[in-house]
Amino acid sequence: MSQEDVALVEEEARQAMDKSVRSLRAELQKVRTGRASTALLDGIQVDYYGTPTPLNQMANLTTPDARLIVVNPFDKSVIQAVEKAIQASDLGLTPSNDGKVVRIPIPALTEERRKELVKHVKGLSEDHKVGVREGRRDALSMLKDLVSDGSVPQDEGRQAEKKVQGLTDDFVKQIDAILSAKEEEILEV
Repeated sequence: MSQEDVALVEEEARQAMDKSVRSLRAELQKVRTGRASTALLDGIQVDYYGTPTPLNQMANLTTPDARLIVVNPFDKSVIQAVEKAIQASDLGLTPSNDGKVVRIPIPALTEERRKELVKHVKGLSEDHKVGVREGRRDALSMLKDLVSDGSVPQDEGRQAEKKVQGLTDDFVKQIDAILSAKEEEILEV
């Protein structure tokens, strides 16, 4: 039974840490880098006949070039609402429409804004590292409980603690690699 308990604790830790890494990736996709990406518009809700609806569920989103996003609503009558929702977002983008599609030019980032974004991205990565460490803390606490109630021998508990620490180190390295790639993307002119 003890091996199963230890394996379960390790798997829970791995899942918690992986969740933190996936969450970081999702958040970083929304960070504007000066390059057009439909992921920038992921959080935008449009008032569609009184119901807040995600923009990506009511329109085709495309990036015909590196500095432009085109929003092609399925229902052309909501084009004004789509434009208003994009303007109301905190992205700082200025959409324009021609009655059929909404075009969103992505302006180049200033050096100052790039530095702000790098600082923001570093903060996000640090928050997610904390999530990884919380997964480690929870796992170590569960292992300590298993050892103290006699379900797992002490030497097995120590080995499991080393595995959990190894997992933590691996996930922190993944976060650092993701951060490094995003910083490079932001600072690239």
